[in-house]
Amino acid sequence: MTISQKSYLESKAWPFEEARRILEKVGGKTPAKGYVLFETGYGPSGLPHIGTFGEVVRTSFVRHAFSMIAPEIPTKMFCVSDDIDGLRKVPENLPNQEMIRANLGRPLTSVPDPYQTHASFGDHMNARLRGFLDGFGFEYDFISATEKYKSGAFDSTMLRVLEKYEELMELMLPTLGGERQETYSPFMPIDSESGIVIDKGVKGVNKQRGTVIYLDPNGVEKEVPVTGGNCKLQWKIDFGARWYSLDVDYEIYGKDHQPNERIYRRVCEILGGKPPVNFTYEMFLSDNGEKISKSKGNGISVEDWLKYAPAESMALFMYQKPKTAKRLYFDVIPKAMDEYLTFAQSFVGQEEAAKLDNPAFHIHAGKIPSINFNVSYSLLLNLASVCNPENDAVLWGFISKYQQGLSAETSPLLAKMVHCSIAYYNDFIKKNKKFRTALEAEKSALRELCLMLENFPKEQAHDGALLQNQVFQIGKNHGYESKMRDWFLALYQILLGQDQGPRMGSFIALFGIENFVKLVEEKIK
Repeated sequence: MTISQKSYLESKAWPFEEARRILEKVGGKTPAKGYVLFETGYGPSGLPHIGTFGEVVRTSFVRHAFSMIAPEIPTKMFCVSDDIDGLRKVPENLPNQEMIRANLGRPLTSVPDPYQTHASFGDHMNARLRGFLDGFGFEYDFISATEKYKSGAFDSTMLRVLEKYEELMELMLPTLGGERQETYSPFMPIDSESGIVIDKGVKGVNKQRGTVIYLDPNGVEKEVPVTGGNCKLQWKIDFGARWYSLDVDYEIYGKDHQPNERIYRRVCEILGGKPPVNFTYEMFLSDNGEKISKSKGNGISVEDWLKYAPAESMALFMYQKPKTAKRLYFDVIPKAMDEYLTFAQSFVGQEEAAKLDNPAFHIHAGKIPSINFNVSYSLLLNLASVCNPENDAVLWGFISKYQQGLSAETSPLLAKMVHCSIAYYNDFIKKNKKFRTALEAEKSALRELCLMLENFPKEQAHDGALLQNQVFQIGKNHGYESKMRDWFLALYQILLGQDQGPRMGSFIALFGIENFVKLVEEKIK
């Protein structure tokens, strides 16, 4: 696929708009460090959820767009885990709650792993994060804040914060309440005896010795160097200090960070850095409109989504309207999957500008796979509804008759859809099915539908559009011409036990005319 450079530079797709902002920030040339740095941060205080994936995939969209408009400038993406942060509360969705509670206040990489599979809580969560990032093929460098602090890689930044201590305090104190002003310091010592991250016990600093003086949990005054991993930075200071230390060029984050963006940027400037280009996205909401929380576990995990649909659907959900708050719950999955199929199938025939505005272009970094099947996810769900499949082979039996040459080997995406649709049906649809008895007038219409299908030309039995026209005609014959929606609602409620359903013609073509007639006869006898 060849697309002109002019189209890349003029595209109104949001990743290209962001890429042009970054190109302007770096002056159209490679920065002194040798690359443009895209960064995303992760707080491993709970299981990685889909919002974490969203930050990385959206950053990847922009990184790819940048590589299209400025192919001569190298790029890198850092995924930074703030795993030296103190554990503040016990996540509700983790095992060994009492053990976790006994370690509150300690750095995440000092808290034992509740799953007992890794060296620490932080290590376990980092492994989970890397696992799914690797599974999606993201190109990134992983950075552990614990390693950065303890190895001395952050020492020069810590000394710079110490040098600018008064100026940073002048920035922060007006943003705090009176009581917090008395206890605040940019530095948070990590007490070697208790292992606790000291948030409110700092009494002062000594610039000459490069130290911070604090009271430990027992009220004992102690003094430690700000370097060598003996301290970490308060999170608002840490945000800007990280930009300064790594020379970050681009970072996105949720709307909840927006009130502090001015502080992050000013911290970076005080330390002597140039703040990155930022992009703020709207938050995801749970099924009842609450903000998704790692500790509450009230959203969808990456593992959850992938149980019910291929990854492409999740990437599409992240691409669409990033500045609009979206409800993120299980019922969004089927729609996202079918929308992805529509975008991927339409790509080939589109003009250049439309191609660059097509989410599939960004999801696949310009290399869109061909879709060799004409079966939607919603159609598979409805097929599962009528045959209660015990395994994938049941659905494949219908699919192979519907379209020649399709198999799990020749259509791996369809294979994932089949497997996921059965799981989705069993977990969400099956328990909610409510069939109703057909009225006499409806039975008459259904009998005529069966008669029409029994005489339908066999060579056209897989023509969903033609079958759909016939279903429409039966509805018209029985007085539904001005209220066709009621006709299809009756079909869904009587035959599928639900209020919504597929294009009936496509469903009949996939399920098979003979099977469909048997289904109808069972419901109206």
